Amino acid sequence: MNPKCAPRAALHPQGYWAGTAALHGAVLLFGLAGLFGKWVVASPLVIVFGRVLVATLAFAVLRGLWPALGGCAGAARPPGPRALLGLWACGALLAFHWVTFFQAIQVSTVAVGLLAYSTAPVFVVLLEPLWFRERFSAHALACAALTIAGVALIVPRWAPGEALLQGAAWGVLAGLSFAVLSLCNRALVRVHSALRVALHQDAAAMVLLAPLLPWVWQPLSGRDLALLAVLGLACTALAHTLFIRALAVLRARVAAIASALEPVYGIALAWLLLDEVPARRTLAGGALILAAVLWSTLRREPEA
Repeated sequence: MNPKCAPRAALHPQGYWAGTAALHGAVLLFGLAGLFGKWVVASPLVIVFGRVLVATLAFAVLRGLWPALGGCAGAARPPGPRALLGLWACGALLAFHWVTFFQAIQVSTVAVGLLAYSTAPVFVVLLEPLWFRERFSAHALACAALTIAGVALIVPRWAPGEALLQGAAWGVLAGLSFAVLSLCNRALVRVHSALRVALHQDAAAMVLLAPLLPWVWQPLSGRDLALLAVLGLACTALAHTLFIRALAVLRARVAAIASALEPVYGIALAWLLLDEVPARRTLAGGALILAAVLWSTLRREPEA
């Protein structure tokens, strides 16, 4: 990181606690996002379009204000055609990830959708050897086996029409797509600011989803529009901003471990706000998945 762009909080002892608070605030908002799949009466595609539309506008404003807020302005040069192609390809993947995520929650429960999606870090551990042409480790395979056992526990009946099975399948697909997106973003943030990456990917998702809207569009109530505004502003733009600020102070490894709490926060909020009480089998499967996620994260080498 450029020392000139380092936030002042990193220079003071209280910077660690401010960064920790920002990190958990971001993870809490990410967990809250899942509840909008139940609150908003619309298809997942419409929900995601509303989310990225609001988030794109918010990120565009935030990017102009970022230096004044104590953040780094990022690379001065605009991305070239090749870089734009990469950013927008990731934007398409982001759109697919969020559509599958909300589909998982709508066909099942918030708990099942979040827990199945939380398999993403394990997919990262499995995909990294292929991505970087390295050997598979016994640790990665053990994490994968533990994750499969957790997903199997979540689903009570393996029948084609079983709602929880469909939700788990969509959630795992959301986790896989997010794992691929994470590996792509790891390369992108080396040459672009995280804020620029977020802005371009949300804008790409918005543009790519727009032509599909006529196939699924239905009138939205004022309540639904307000909820989509909150989803885009609080659970997307604000959450990503807090996460970026936290990464400026904390190690990425710490952030990865805290991110494993997203389904925990989301399930607790669904319990309080939606009266969705997870079954014991779901909690047991979730415990196995989270154990695999934490194990895969803790075994990684610490980052500087």
